[in-house]
Amino acid sequence: MNAVQSLPGWVRFAAPVVVGVLMLGLWVLVVDVLDAAPRALPSPFAIITEIGLRFGIITEDMAITATNALLGLALGAVVAILLAALAATFRPIDGMLAPLVAAIAVVPIVALTPILNTMFGASSQFGRMSVAAIAAFVPVFVNVLRGLRQTRPVHRDLLRASAASPWQTFSVLTLPTALPYLLTGLRIASSVAVIAALVAEYFGGPADGIGTAIATYAKSGRASLAFAYVAGGIAIGLALFLVTGLLERLVTRRRPV
Repeated sequence: MNAVQSLPGWVRFAAPVVVGVLMLGLWVLVVDVLDAAPRALPSPFAIITEIGLRFGIITEDMAITATNALLGLALGAVVAILLAALAATFRPIDGMLAPLVAAIAVVPIVALTPILNTMFGASSQFGRMSVAAIAAFVPVFVNVLRGLRQTRPVHRDLLRASAASPWQTFSVLTLPTALPYLLTGLRIASSVAVIAALVAEYFGGPADGIGTAIATYAKSGRASLAFAYVAGGIAIGLALFLVTGLLERLVTRRRPV
């Protein structure tokens, strides 16, 4: 048990809240009290006002961005799990996939986004989902492949000696061992997918979504409204991160030692 896990639950909950309140107080001090902030940095109160005035429109764009991120995450995760299973089973496939995964890991999303948006058309959301899927693929693949390789040979030999079928070996040994790694990969990929979806929206495609609104209002000088949409993007990322983190904790707690 590490130092963070040994802390009381209320301390782990209160610590980030206290940090957030302190940062918000510093923001108010710099912008509203000292008036020393850059022109493009609005007051937190102005951002809250914009959220209240346009809450319905912001939530509609949040739903579009969340859908792009979720579908991209699901697509990238499914492909990553299938390829990781093949790589863990067949060494030649692992050798073929290794350079491909390395190449995908270093692909600049900013450069890839305009190409995919143009490829699938300016009215289609599929280009944005594809960007999120590519971004989510790597962390899920790496973690799942590592998890599938965590089973010990002595355990596999014991099941083989007990006349266990391949499916029984997978369901009893391989899957329970790899599941925590899968959920860790999903937790990482969920945040990456939201960022990728926002970037994809920022650089073109249909005229909706959080990223498109941020680009539009930032260029027109409406910084408070742009930051209101940034807050919407943060809310999406936090929601996905918390859900996947909760699933990971539940599975880890139920996993037999």
